[in-house]
Amino acid sequence: AGTQRARAGAQTSLHVPYGDGEGEKLDIYFPTDPSGTFPVLVYIHGGYWQCLSKDESGFAAPPLVSRGVAVVAVGYDTAPKGHMDAMVLQVRRSLAFLVERYSGIRGIYLCGHSAGAHLAAMVLSTDWTEYGVAPDIKGAVLVSGVYDLEPILHTYVNDALNMSREVAQRNSPMLCITPAAPAAAACKVLVAVAQHDSPEFRRQSQEYGQALRAAGWSVSLLDLAGVDHFDIIEKLSEESYVLTQVREELPSSL
Repeated sequence: AGTQRARAGAQTSLHVPYGDGEGEKLDIYFPTDPSGTFPVLVYIHGGYWQCLSKDESGFAAPPLVSRGVAVVAVGYDTAPKGHMDAMVLQVRRSLAFLVERYSGIRGIYLCGHSAGAHLAAMVLSTDWTEYGVAPDIKGAVLVSGVYDLEPILHTYVNDALNMSREVAQRNSPMLCITPAAPAAAACKVLVAVAQHDSPEFRRQSQEYGQALRAAGWSVSLLDLAGVDHFDIIEKLSEESYVLTQVREELPSSL
């Protein structure tokens, strides 16, 4: 319902292909006045890498587009069709596509929930020289994410993913943290976790945030009271934590 309202109330480009794969499509919600340059919030959906889609990802768009921020909902091939290596590559390629296609982008903010926070965290470790672009990632909001995949190898979640230990390790953000380059040091990372998230989610968020900070990244940890793993993302969009982060960075334009 939130996506339907967002699509009705914004100028959009839906199902924009960023590659040849069936799931490699973006929904773009443009600012109310898209003339000139504008910041972009890139939202990566959750669903344990095997359900949901970009079509449920438009709920965060209305308060942002009305204030001059574009919102991009990223589609990727979920399991069992997609496998972990491919999903990480798809999300990275979606950003490279955006930078090449839209010259008006002035600053990218990543936001992901659960599995989407994992994929957003993997974007932070990207060697962009392989893609021939240098996205200006100014911030990331990582919500109730998974940053170490090994603990899920022996759970039902891996039934569809079918990850080996090697695949889990090379796609675990905890094991891929790069020392913050000058540009990365300017990127503000908000690691958010719900009060009623499981102890494992809470542990991973804490440890990943601390590891990023130790590597020189600018990190804030947010422990959100009174919410669980599923309603935290709604709370964050309602309370406009995401909007606040973007607005702090761009006070002159919002």
